[in-house]
Amino acid sequence: MAQVVVVGAGVAGLAAAVYLADLGHVVTVLEQAPSLGGSLGSFARDGYTFDTGEPTLTLPAVFRDLFRVTGRPLERELGLVPVEPSWRFRFADGLEVDLSNASRARTLAGLEDALGAPSGRQWAALLRKAGQIWQAVRGPLLDRPLTARSAVAFAARPARLRAIGAGSSLREWTERVLAEPRLRTIVESQAVWAGSDPRGAPAALAVLPYLEHAFGTWYVDGGMHRLVEALAERASGRGAIIRAGCPVRQVLVTDGRARGVRLATAETVSADIVVAATHPGHLYGELVDVSARTERRLLARAASPPAIFTLLLALRGRTAKPAHRTVLLPTDGDAELDWVFAAQPGPPPELTMHVCIPGDTAAQPEGGEAWAVHVRVPRHGRDVQGALDWAADGVATSFADRMLGVLATRGHDVRERVLWRVIRSPADRERETRVPGGAVGGLTLTGLRSTWQRPGNRSPIQGLYLVGAATHPGPGLAFAARSATITADLIGRAT
Repeated sequence: MAQVVVVGAGVAGLAAAVYLADLGHVVTVLEQAPSLGGSLGSFARDGYTFDTGEPTLTLPAVFRDLFRVTGRPLERELGLVPVEPSWRFRFADGLEVDLSNASRARTLAGLEDALGAPSGRQWAALLRKAGQIWQAVRGPLLDRPLTARSAVAFAARPARLRAIGAGSSLREWTERVLAEPRLRTIVESQAVWAGSDPRGAPAALAVLPYLEHAFGTWYVDGGMHRLVEALAERASGRGAIIRAGCPVRQVLVTDGRARGVRLATAETVSADIVVAATHPGHLYGELVDVSARTERRLLARAASPPAIFTLLLALRGRTAKPAHRTVLLPTDGDAELDWVFAAQPGPPPELTMHVCIPGDTAAQPEGGEAWAVHVRVPRHGRDVQGALDWAADGVATSFADRMLGVLATRGHDVRERVLWRVIRSPADRERETRVPGGAVGGLTLTGLRSTWQRPGNRSPIQGLYLVGAATHPGPGLAFAARSATITADLIGRAT
């Protein structure tokens, strides 16, 4: 049994607390914000409730396993609702394409109706090949700790490298598999949402549409933040102490070993083990003042993902037959990629907009609708290459105004329906989550090698571990929780 401090109460930190407390460790979770959840936040006002982070959940088995092995099953704690359709894509010319969550046959038939008969066969081929990618990567890259030995072992299997399209970018791979350009746009847009530029990202990211096809897309009844609440309740039920409003200022290291943390109040919390559920850039840049040169060098080489600009809209009236997620696609996707990933000078081009309209009656008053509109944008920074100063006067407000205008030109003019709006810029996210630049999605993948640039779950400092979307195995709610599983296993064997 060990004294464990978990820094950060997002999904990964809370999942780690659940596992470690269930193993018998004495766990204290310290969250700098006044509320729990990190990037999976919630905002409520006047009867409107908004999810400010991920609008859906994929791979629910990760959370089912967590709740099953630590007590009452997930279904007795939360209601998971299938999202149908999984995605709705609206192209610049007004054409709409739905990807069904419930039926492969319905998805293929819908694609054929919208894009022609060959598109169904092409999408089926994509899913088949992407399924092979999943089988190749899930064990060595997603279910086990990331080490130099595991990287060498993975690369030593030519058949595995062929299966994942090693040496090809996602764009190059999809051009070989998908003759229909709109299908390629759909796949690329999912990679961009995950934080990577498809022109340089590894072909293995084609696994994203397969995961949703194979394991479904789910919404948590009552709002996605209910997942955070359920994890916190399970952690507390296993004996973990959770303290919000407790910013950590330093990880204490003596003789090469983590010994606890110091809070902003100067209070010291001693520990045998520290689990950092915060961004590695924040950990190694601000919390650890001893040598971690290798980690800082890897982070400096790795590409930071873009941020997300979110506009919360409280609307009067209801939309006819809304989808839970509608993606409004631009005419010129490459111009958007240049601006988002390189912050090229000039005004923003046409942008991809993710409109989230949950059908959850608990999220909105009668006769009203709660929209969360998300746009990938350059991360926040002053005089930083590839970033924009989102905190400068008028920048966020004018961008929000532009978003409403773009919504109108793409068939969703809600300007007369807006009761009020809330802006969450990358600068806001940086302040609230301590993620440098307000970036979302861990690290941008720029080729297969970048997979091994992601920080592992064990740091070079003895007793210091890492979990979260910016660590192994990567971004997304399920993978963040999976990092907690891997880390708890490492700690369980080490104590």
